[in-house]
Amino acid sequence: MSRALRVLATLAFVSQIWPEGSGSTLAPSYSSAGIVNSASNQAPLAPNAIASLYGINLSYDTAGVSQSDIGSGALPTVLAGVAVFVAGLPAPLYYVSPLQINFLIPANLRPGEVTVFVAREGTRGPFARITLLDTSPGLYQVDGEIIVATHADGSRVTHTAPALGGEVVQFYCTGLGPTDPDVISGQISQITAPIKMLADLRVTVGAVTLAPNQIFYAGVAPGFPGLYLIQAQLPDSMPADPAVQVAIAAQISPPALKLPAK
Repeated sequence: MSRALRVLATLAFVSQIWPEGSGSTLAPSYSSAGIVNSASNQAPLAPNAIASLYGINLSYDTAGVSQSDIGSGALPTVLAGVAVFVAGLPAPLYYVSPLQINFLIPANLRPGEVTVFVAREGTRGPFARITLLDTSPGLYQVDGEIIVATHADGSRVTHTAPALGGEVVQFYCTGLGPTDPDVISGQISQITAPIKMLADLRVTVGAVTLAPNQIFYAGVAPGFPGLYLIQAQLPDSMPADPAVQVAIAAQISPPALKLPAK
């Protein structure tokens, strides 16, 4: 699994495609519309979800989390002189750049409207209001269409190494909500913690909604705060490159995301 997670960290926690906007100010500039789920690039968000904030003048430098930043066993709340505050709480950070910040919505927040702002070396951006729900499921993708999934041995599912009917694979998500036990926001834990809303989880592959006994685990991915994984057995029969969606109660991941399969 470690090889796949390193790939996922590169794909999901660093750069996504988003309009740069126009104009320039000395202070960080962004709006509520530019604060989204890092996997789906959509709002709303949820506690313990990895979010992306897009804007301009967000930082002077580009920096991703390094081993030296996590010596305390938790993600940093200041990176390259930049901090993000959500409901007044410093948010754990994965990545900062002049145009994008990837951060973790604090896990101990409750659903509702909260305020987000960016602080950068003595300057502050505007207060932006976002909505938090219990869950906000999003599947990570390689290129906006193909989801990140792994085989049982941890190698990535690709068109040259596709998934097969009846195989057990792992999907990588964020925004699947509270877990048991509760996570400590930003802490780099190596233990598993299944989601509390497991009874409301639906995973659809092609036209088939997986049965509960086909979902072996849905919870946090050890070692990556805010990242969740779903380990599930695929249908015995499925079309090539089926669409995959994850839903918890009324919240559902975007459509038209495909799993390389034959």
